[in-house]
Amino acid sequence: MRAARGVTAAVLIVMGQQAVAADLAQAASVPQAGASVTEAPSPWQIRLRALGVVTQDSGYVNAVPGSDPSYSNTVTTELDISYFFTDNIATELILGTTYANIDGQGTIGGLGKIGKVWLLPPTLTLQYHFTDLGAFKPYVGAGVNYTIFYNQDAGSADALKVKNTFGTALQVGFDYMVDQHWGVNFDVKKLFLKPDFDVTVDGAKLTGKAALDPWLIGAGVTYRF
Repeated sequence: MRAARGVTAAVLIVMGQQAVAADLAQAASVPQAGASVTEAPSPWQIRLRALGVVTQDSGYVNAVPGSDPSYSNTVTTELDISYFFTDNIATELILGTTYANIDGQGTIGGLGKIGKVWLLPPTLTLQYHFTDLGAFKPYVGAGVNYTIFYNQDAGSADALKVKNTFGTALQVGFDYMVDQHWGVNFDVKKLFLKPDFDVTVDGAKLTGKAALDPWLIGAGVTYRF
């Protein structure tokens, strides 16, 4: 009888120890009140930048040797929307609008201001983000662009029509993240943009090509949802 009681007591002790261990493991797996929990970042991100648009003064009017159109540089704002497929791979849609004054140089310098056009150049890039440098997160990208020209006004010309066109884009930049959501951004893009145009001067209808090829240099803020 004493032996049976001893065995029973031993079994109860072992079972009690196992129950206590299970309770401790469960308690350790439950976050304590006030403990910080790191959430996985959302795949969506936006940026707002101040943007300098620096154009290349190149191009020509067909059948006018030495013609050399010139285009003004501008400052505008830019909104970017990014979606991260993985930590490293993302796509970015770049939205913004600006204008360009078109002036004559070379043999068409006497025309002065030929006209002014507004352009909307939505650009989609595929990016690779480097993620092993802590808060400093550089990236590179390449993509396509479709530029829409609107509100076109002739100056010294009788009529001016710059045609919508496709182009390509290269991109390099970085984010420096202050916390999980907010950061600062610096970005440089090169658009390869050479639209055709029609122009009428003193009743003569001419055609040509405007080699804009702008640099887009921007700085702003980043927000990761």
